[in-house]
Amino acid sequence: MITVRRLLSTSIRNALPVFLLLIISTVVISQERVSVVPKNAAPIKYGKGWECKQGFEDTGDSCDPVVVPENGYPTHAMYGTGWKCERGYLETKRECIAIKVPPHGYLTDGSFKPGWKCERGYRATADTCVAIKVPENGYLTDDAYRSGWKCHRGFRADGEKCIAIDVPDNAYLVDASYGVGWKCERGYRADKDACRPVIVPQNAYLNDSGDSWRCARNYSKSRDVCVLR
Repeated sequence: MITVRRLLSTSIRNALPVFLLLIISTVVISQERVSVVPKNAAPIKYGKGWECKQGFEDTGDSCDPVVVPENGYPTHAMYGTGWKCERGYLETKRECIAIKVPPHGYLTDGSFKPGWKCERGYRATADTCVAIKVPENGYLTDDAYRSGWKCHRGFRADGEKCIAIDVPDNAYLVDASYGVGWKCERGYRADKDACRPVIVPQNAYLNDSGDSWRCARNYSKSRDVCVLR
């Protein structure tokens, strides 16, 4: 047992210098990054370290000239690639590739794919612009992410069609894009496809919505009547 302990103690003493040497080497390397300023670089204004000058990019331990690809231009920015593609081109694997604009499409000013949008009345489908089919009694909208059209007032969407809204007696049209397209007048309530009159009992009054009733003060509801409390 004593022999094993001595061996362990000896191994630890032998490994300690190696471990300390590794730590010192790491510190020296990190300090070299701070103290040794490579060519085409300058010390940063605040703190320790350095940064590449305009027209050069950081490649680890050196500053190499920014290589601007064909159909690109230098930005002289301290961040990013240091260049951008000209209008009509998109960056792809550090190259500027021409944007293929389909018929009825136009170039956009953004740097994001695909780099084009469809004209009004068309919708992007894969790499093409497909005409939006507007049904009868409908009109185009600027929303290219949905159907691209809406129905005229008095009509509602039913699949790919605009069908006339059948407004019952004692009702009126509403502009909501959901529901049946109509509401009952005050004093009436919707009952399937009709508007039925609200029967207000004695000692009661119409509620704020006008489609039901409430009991007056000092009265409480009991089925269809208001009784004194």
